[in-house]
Amino acid sequence: MVAEETGVRIDALIPAEMARKAGDVGVKKAGLDVLSLFALSVLAGAFIAIGAIFASTVSAGGLSLHDAAGTASLTGSIPTGITRLLAGLAFSLGLILVVVAGAELFTGNNLIVIAWASGRVRTRSMLRNWTIVYIGNFMGAIGTVALMFASGQYRFGGGAIGATALATANTKAGYGFVQAVALGILCNALVCLAVWLTFSARSTTDRILAIVPPIAAFVAAGFEHSIANMYFIPIGILIRFFAPAEFWKEIGRAPSDYPALDWSGFVSNLVPVTIGNIIGGTVLVAGIYWLIYLRKGERAT
Repeated sequence: MVAEETGVRIDALIPAEMARKAGDVGVKKAGLDVLSLFALSVLAGAFIAIGAIFASTVSAGGLSLHDAAGTASLTGSIPTGITRLLAGLAFSLGLILVVVAGAELFTGNNLIVIAWASGRVRTRSMLRNWTIVYIGNFMGAIGTVALMFASGQYRFGGGAIGATALATANTKAGYGFVQAVALGILCNALVCLAVWLTFSARSTTDRILAIVPPIAAFVAAGFEHSIANMYFIPIGILIRFFAPAEFWKEIGRAPSDYPALDWSGFVSNLVPVTIGNIIGGTVLVAGIYWLIYLRKGERAT
């Protein structure tokens, strides 16, 4: 029996329907109780950290520092673009886990603005969601950092994974404020577009296929994700200050080669990147699609 005869629709939602679904999802997210919201947020922080671990492991062995500005470059037999693409594909695991397994991610929740602009969610409820989710994401990411450092995984491959983590973290901590904001805007535009595309999906396979290209693109391009950086930079800091002398001998480096890696460098990255992520998600995705599809709709009382 065909789908039309059973009344079951199997084709993907069109953009206007996706906008309405995004509003419905935003209302549900804003209405979650504190305990559920926080627990799901901790999971999301851990899931994104797992994606970061996968990406760091895939790109290990070819990342080094080459200039005074601390720019990370990829060397070796695999071209830079290919290595970054592989890292991006690996990092996609994080958002796949968030969307398919179920979790609350701060950057994706910027799409709640669609429900807010339609008058279906109060400002207080939206900010409550963002605050709890951001804190929960941080707790999940930092907990994963502590576990990964204790595991000694950074020493695998003759220290190649740790060297990659250090170079990545040092580069991120070295960005200027304006550059970090711009990279954050570009990043969350793609992340929210990935989430937006999943609103059209009818199956788990659809969701996964929708997520991978935008996420791989932002990682390959070097854009900045605040929640991912809650893993990338702290793991680099722990390695720099607490890795044993044998590790430094293995990679032929010294802690002084990573001058931007400290907690002030972490904050100086996290603040502008978070601002950029909010702008990219709320204005460039949620705001634009609300303007196109929902601005003439009936506002909730």
